[in-house]
Amino acid sequence: MRRVNGIHGLILDYGEVLCHRPGPEKIVRMADALKLDPETFAARYEQGRGLYDRGDLSFGDYWSAVSAGSVPLDYDLFDQLRRWDVEMWIDVDPDMTEWVGRVQASGLKTAVLSNMHVDMAAYARRTFTWMNHLDSLTLSCEVRLIKPERAIYERCLEGVGLRPEQALFIDDREANVLAAREAGLRALRFESIERLRSDLEGLGIRVLPAVRPS
Repeated sequence: MRRVNGIHGLILDYGEVLCHRPGPEKIVRMADALKLDPETFAARYEQGRGLYDRGDLSFGDYWSAVSAGSVPLDYDLFDQLRRWDVEMWIDVDPDMTEWVGRVQASGLKTAVLSNMHVDMAAYARRTFTWMNHLDSLTLSCEVRLIKPERAIYERCLEGVGLRPEQALFIDDREANVLAAREAGLRALRFESIERLRSDLEGLGIRVLPAVRPS
């Protein structure tokens, strides 16, 4: 299978597509460390995330903005928050990464395009051996661009060697999916493996992610 219905390769987001959504306990422990309620913490965590993931903010500036003076920030707390932030995103879904391997074995190209800060990017490159088999890996902090900026899709396409119409992009965020379509890619919003299987079948792709029996 070198192409399916004009599709020559798949480009996937990492967070909440190839890894599981962080459990609430991981958010609560960070909020507690900053003496914030989880809702306030989550809003501040998200607010400056784009700049942090693009590499425009240092970890010190980012976490100082999240805490906003709620507690004194020293080296130990900075270090703990950075470690916990990485730990939030390392619960890889083995069913999805196994599927990516089968997709590549079928002849389609595979790539990951992710908004990812420097600590997580370093961990991923050091630890996720499955990433070594991808045709391309585009991480926001390394290219100083973030989704949904059009330029990051173009950079990823360059890296994987595909034209926009040859790529199928999969992401859990609607804004990123819409931006991919505006850049000329086919795109699906990831909601669940079951829904993804159905969407892929509709495109004629027969190599599908496995669904574990409940």
